[in-house]
Amino acid sequence: MRDGMDAALEIVHRTGPEYGPGASNHAPMAVEAMLAMGRGDGIISWLEWYRAELEEAPRGVATIPPENWRDYLGKSDRVADWVSFFDREIAECGWQQTIATWGPRLAPAIVSRAAHGLIRTAHAVRSLSLADTAVRRHELSEGLGYWASTWQTLPGNLVSEVPGRLASEAIEDLHRLHEPGFVNQGLIWQSLNRLHEEPSFAHVVNLAGPAHDVSAFLSNLTETAARWFLSDRTVPVVFVHTVTAPSCLRFICPYLKPEDAVLAARYAWQTCAAMYAWFALELPQVPKLPDANEFDLDELKDRAVHAAGPHSIKFV
Repeated sequence: MRDGMDAALEIVHRTGPEYGPGASNHAPMAVEAMLAMGRGDGIISWLEWYRAELEEAPRGVATIPPENWRDYLGKSDRVADWVSFFDREIAECGWQQTIATWGPRLAPAIVSRAAHGLIRTAHAVRSLSLADTAVRRHELSEGLGYWASTWQTLPGNLVSEVPGRLASEAIEDLHRLHEPGFVNQGLIWQSLNRLHEEPSFAHVVNLAGPAHDVSAFLSNLTETAARWFLSDRTVPVVFVHTVTAPSCLRFICPYLKPEDAVLAARYAWQTCAAMYAWFALELPQVPKLPDANEFDLDELKDRAVHAAGPHSIKFV
């Protein structure tokens, strides 16, 4: 299965980070999820089906100077240059130190491309934690490069004092921006960019955050987000990301300083809250979450892979 993962990444790295106008390439994330589920024997056949949608890998323009890296954030046409930048960072510092350095630098932009920069990076980290290979290190560069080149932030500035408040509590102060009947236009990240036109959203980043226990905070955030997903019948795919993004942050947190993990968790909350505020058209009915014991997990994994959708694979 590990050999299949590396072979799949070699194929993926001949393709670009997106397909179509701004939609993320889910292949590297989905194949890693399949490996994690113990379904690695289906990786190559799934990838052969999915890759038909993908574009060729972009070419580099010029080297990004280390001293001026901030000037190149959000320049999507420089994604190949960013990937090369992180190839050099990882070769010089190691992949663990690269995560420790760049995790907090990129955390304010967790929302970028509907959090797919974070998600792709995190899947690469989980894969590397199992086997440190050259192609997996390059996949980490691809994830970080995509995150940096699509840099996007939400309105609001963090206050220095951590709220010490859970998402399930903060949701009471989080307001939906649209009523039933609203029809959204554009991709998720394009819609969320319009929150800069909503002054009332700026305070949301400080409504919740972990005082100490980042793991417990993320557990509460993902459970709260899972309830949004189960309650929604209009755009459920949006709320898949409110679960997968903070879940993926778990893969990165062990390599961050404690204070940087808290910082990232606060921005993960902000990202999830943004999706709720913009896309939730009805008040959630807070359904009862099913018990894991009610499911045959092997059957669930098989059904997700059989359905083939990358979102369902990552979600499971």
